[in-house]
Amino acid sequence: MLRFKVVEEAFDRKAVPVEIPAERPDQYYGSLVFNRKKMYEYLPKKTYEALIDAIENKKPISRQLADSVADGMKRWAVDNGARHYTHWFHPLTDGTAEKHDAFIEPDGKGGVVEEFTGKLLVQQEPDASSFPNGGIRNTFEARGYSAWDISSPAFILDKTLCIPTIFISYTGESLDYKTPLLRALNAVDKAGTDVARYFDPEVKHVMSYLGWEQEYFLVDEALYNARPDLVLTGRTLMGHESAKNQQLEDHYFGAIPSRVEAFMLDLEIECHKLGIPAKTRHNEVAPNQFELAPIFEETNLANDHNLLLMSLIAEVARRHNFRVLLHEKPFAGINGSGKHNNWSLGTDKGVLLFAPGKTPMANLQFITFVVNVMAAVHKHNALLKASIMSATNGHRLGANEAPPAIISIFTGSQLSDILDKLEKSTKDELINLAGKEGMSLGLAQIPELMIDNTDRNRTSPFAFTGNRFEFRAVGSSANCASAMIALNSAVAEQLTDFKAKVDERIARGESLTHALLEEIKVLITASKAIHFDGNGYSDEWKEEAARRGLDCESSVPKVFDAYLKDSSIEMFGKLGVFSKVELEARNEVKWEMYTKKIQIEARVLGDLAINHIIPVATRYQSILVDNLVKIKHLFTDEKKAEKIVAQDLVTIEKISDHMSIIKEEVDKMVQARKKANRIENEREKAIAYHDTVAPCMEVIRYHIDKLELMVDNEMWPLPKYRELLFIR
Repeated sequence: MLRFKVVEEAFDRKAVPVEIPAERPDQYYGSLVFNRKKMYEYLPKKTYEALIDAIENKKPISRQLADSVADGMKRWAVDNGARHYTHWFHPLTDGTAEKHDAFIEPDGKGGVVEEFTGKLLVQQEPDASSFPNGGIRNTFEARGYSAWDISSPAFILDKTLCIPTIFISYTGESLDYKTPLLRALNAVDKAGTDVARYFDPEVKHVMSYLGWEQEYFLVDEALYNARPDLVLTGRTLMGHESAKNQQLEDHYFGAIPSRVEAFMLDLEIECHKLGIPAKTRHNEVAPNQFELAPIFEETNLANDHNLLLMSLIAEVARRHNFRVLLHEKPFAGINGSGKHNNWSLGTDKGVLLFAPGKTPMANLQFITFVVNVMAAVHKHNALLKASIMSATNGHRLGANEAPPAIISIFTGSQLSDILDKLEKSTKDELINLAGKEGMSLGLAQIPELMIDNTDRNRTSPFAFTGNRFEFRAVGSSANCASAMIALNSAVAEQLTDFKAKVDERIARGESLTHALLEEIKVLITASKAIHFDGNGYSDEWKEEAARRGLDCESSVPKVFDAYLKDSSIEMFGKLGVFSKVELEARNEVKWEMYTKKIQIEARVLGDLAINHIIPVATRYQSILVDNLVKIKHLFTDEKKAEKIVAQDLVTIEKISDHMSIIKEEVDKMVQARKKANRIENEREKAIAYHDTVAPCMEVIRYHIDKLELMVDNEMWPLPKYRELLFIR
């Protein structure tokens, strides 16, 4: 059988040798990045200083400066073997896009000259009509612009100079993730700086930091190619779970298989050349599941690096005869994959704002920012859920292995105790707390709250973990920018509101410390509903969350409605992150993407069920029927023959029942799809797919998985979980 040849080929693989650079990692790290070291080497001194000043102080650059930078960047790129350049941007597909142009221009004499000007560096004009745009651009209005993001360094990938850029329409609306991310980061910078200056008037900027943890599955390429569902949808649409999967808990942090370790080493070397600070690697919970995590970076750069990694990891995997699966739930019955977003804020003075300090005032700063984050997450909990929701992540959330689809915050016992004391303190206690004697109520003891003393609640989607918050609900295939746009915007709005109220108190004659403490107390009380340190998987919590007024919607298309709530439109609008038109367009894209993904899965499942599974089950059933006839003729003992026949008849009937239901449900699914396709409104169409098409797929899968346990193993047409999930 073909399946067994494929499985044998896959299990016969050996580790691919990796060419390890002779230099130490620190010597080749960033060798393919136009970083400050390369800028200093290839740019005139005045150009270098002006560019660094523009990057650090977020200033626009002149055309003359752009020309000078372009010249140096081109010389560096050519010296490193680059022949083309591209504007590298993030359309609304959760991936990246690029259009390559050669470094040549006609010389007027029948030849060409290498040329790369500031105009070409700063701006390019890719076709905008073929990217998701939610109706902002018509097909006949194709013009869109990409513009250089000077804060993210250019890099060389496959002999092409890649220039990180934003992507906007001809009329100025953003058509990407980077544009609103930069707007949100600017907003939290301004709002955070204003509040941080209460504690240090010298603060000039507050930066947002991100440390992502990328989980993924590896599958042997031969097995992957034998599974049409994996190839076309990124996940298995059928497959009975293996007798052994993750129940022995022996895979997590276990010994890394030699083939996988060779792949990981190759990937790390490529990452380091591109300036991606990959540091941690390990086995994850499920078989064939692994994780890579880098060192924290500024959020915009960290997001660029994650998107670059997602394309890089696929290329490196193929070199090692693997295919990487970034789908959030590629296999039923075992853990799915997330991309935990560890997020923090820090000042340009090197102070982490979510880290306890060594003085009462530093600890008051810590409490101020933590409580404002809690208030922001409470107010916009539905929006934050919408920012991480998708057709693929919807399979993972709430599946007793990942955070539930209800946003709550875990703080840990020590911080919870401090917040409770502050909330219950009287006015006189707050006055004493702000006095010369120093701070009581536990604030003076906050330095004892070390990172390792703050436990992690793996059922919490948004947990405080010592000096940062871990947004655990983000999906493995997602663009981190979606979550970071919503989170940084929500916090920026809250900090702005907080400062206005504190300033009002100060204007009425209250001291700074007392004004801060009074407003902190108000926020603790107001956001108490979002604070939950218990088991997020329990049914009791779902009921309690609903009583607390938290968003408990689980329908993916309806979750997206949070973007169009009045509070969301108002927040994004006043911060300049999204206009109402942009929000409406993005939701159209989200609903359309959801529909298309479910539509593709339904088509693939229908094809596999009717053209692969049913014929094989029918053929096996015929063999059993033939066997019955032979048994009747073979055995002279009628009672014994009848007993054997009865057993086989039960199997034959069960196979018939399963096939009958599969055929009925496929027909039902096709009709539901046809009906949904006639709906013009994208939201209503997505809801129809969620409510009528997706449930059919679950029923079809159930009965196919039952057949898998009954049909002759040699006849089954697809590699099974026990073959897919264990790399040798």
